[in-house]
Amino acid sequence: MAAKRRKSAKGKGADAYLRLIEIGIALSAERENDRLMERILLEAKDLCNADGGTLYLVAEDEGLKFEIMRTDSLKIALGGTTGKEITFPPVRLYDPETGEPNHKNVATHVALSGESINIPDAYKAKDFDFSGTKKFDEGTGYRSRSFLTVPLKNHEGDVIGVLQLLNAQDRDTGEVISFGEDIQPLVEALTSQAAVALDNQHLIDAQKQLLDAFIELIASAIDAKSPYTGGHCQRVPELTKMLARAACDSDSPLYGDFDLTEDQWYELHIAAWLHDCGKVTTPEYVVDKATKLETIYNRIHEIRTRFEVAKRDVEIDYLKAMLDGKGDAKKLKKKRDKSLARLDDDFAFVAECNIGGEFMAPEKVERIKEIAGRTWTRTLDDSLGISQDEAKRRVGASDGPVAALESLLADKAEHVIHRDPGDAMTDDNPFGFRLDVPEHKYNLGEIYNLCIPRGTLTPEERFKINDHMVQTIVMLEQLPFPKHLRRVPEYAGGHHETMIGTGYPRKLTQEDMSIPARIMAIADIFEALTAADRPYKAPKTLGESIRIMSFMKKDQHIDSDLFRLFLESGVFKEYADRFLKPEQIDEVNVSEYL
Repeated sequence: MAAKRRKSAKGKGADAYLRLIEIGIALSAERENDRLMERILLEAKDLCNADGGTLYLVAEDEGLKFEIMRTDSLKIALGGTTGKEITFPPVRLYDPETGEPNHKNVATHVALSGESINIPDAYKAKDFDFSGTKKFDEGTGYRSRSFLTVPLKNHEGDVIGVLQLLNAQDRDTGEVISFGEDIQPLVEALTSQAAVALDNQHLIDAQKQLLDAFIELIASAIDAKSPYTGGHCQRVPELTKMLARAACDSDSPLYGDFDLTEDQWYELHIAAWLHDCGKVTTPEYVVDKATKLETIYNRIHEIRTRFEVAKRDVEIDYLKAMLDGKGDAKKLKKKRDKSLARLDDDFAFVAECNIGGEFMAPEKVERIKEIAGRTWTRTLDDSLGISQDEAKRRVGASDGPVAALESLLADKAEHVIHRDPGDAMTDDNPFGFRLDVPEHKYNLGEIYNLCIPRGTLTPEERFKINDHMVQTIVMLEQLPFPKHLRRVPEYAGGHHETMIGTGYPRKLTQEDMSIPARIMAIADIFEALTAADRPYKAPKTLGESIRIMSFMKKDQHIDSDLFRLFLESGVFKEYADRFLKPEQIDEVNVSEYL
């Protein structure tokens, strides 16, 4: 008979340890924090057949915070996945006035000592204060009896939480009994596994929060770097997620297979925030180039000084002629005034061309070249005080005499900044870039810049701005993204591609691009059109922006089906209500563009 009982007990023990293994596997597989904490408590309750239990977590500077509460007989279920908030304040570990540790409360004592406490009957306990428990019982008619309170320790031995079980019950009779000495080690083993799972989840969450914060920091830094980008890096992710959600919810067969898991949503979130990370490599003086002659500063001031020198030369020539009696005074004065007026007019023309515009007429280009033919006299050595880089660019150029005639406008050898050999983009590059790379890195020539046909950017500068997409892809491809984030470079790197292979940097077509990548292209364009924080342009109204994008759709620069979804779903209006100024929001007849 005794042998049979020993065999039965041995069988139960084996079952219990098998159950612990199953619980450990289940806990390690759970990734959602609330579900994980809830499972810890429910598995512990089930293991002991306890009527109730509470899971506390140690909160910095607060004490023990209630996370999950269950009491089956009272139908109490708070915290976790219930959606019902626990309103009890945290239980303080230390007295706020004296700083003394709180050993009166059994849960805080366990958190402070790291030792388990098994109490057969709370009403007979002398070492701990159960007055709050008794008051609760009076109000509910409940009888709190047996308590098993166990610490949750992480891999470093620090207590990160406390599990408290209430009223163990006999499985056959339902009678409240003490937590047996045989069950306590099993609960402690479970809490040890639970603490590891919980700590791992907290570490994962902390790493995720750090990654998110770091990514948002980079995006904010890019936006802060130049007023020309404004809040672009922060608004594009919002619009991207709106349109992606509309695609997931769409009944159209086009998006029947399109849905995003939790990991895929996070992947899209990361890609949207990093879609312009390559802009950290773009010089501000290129991004912010407001005039044709601008580099680090606006070189119109140099040219103005040359015109001032030229005007003084005219004045000096006039005065010398007067002193030497070389001509009629009235004729000399008239000649002087004509030359001064011409210089004034020529400078005003150069200054006007410097502003940039929609079109630089051929006759204006000819006049710039004509003005460049006029000279002034330099008397100081122009090789003094220059940087090493500028000196290298002058190697091989004829220095000429210290005093020399100079053009009022010039394209000099040192104005050309050559591309480093390492910057060459071969056709077999590992990233699949297909780019028309200008011969030179930059060309600062004054005539060259003043004759820019449209806007203020040279082909070299425009390439450098577009190069942010190259740098974005290169930077992201080098990061060791985990499996569930491996499409971040693809999503982030395609928002300047078109549907017909005319975009950059890879000249992709619609078939080459995923739906999220095509979504991001629409988000990027719409945000840029409607942005009200760009100092170089007035924001477009909602109607103007939609009309412009309809032309882009016809030219197959954006996905026509996604543009239709953008309009039909009302995403454009939802975004406008959140981010546009009231005066930008006008009526849009969607049917005109479908």
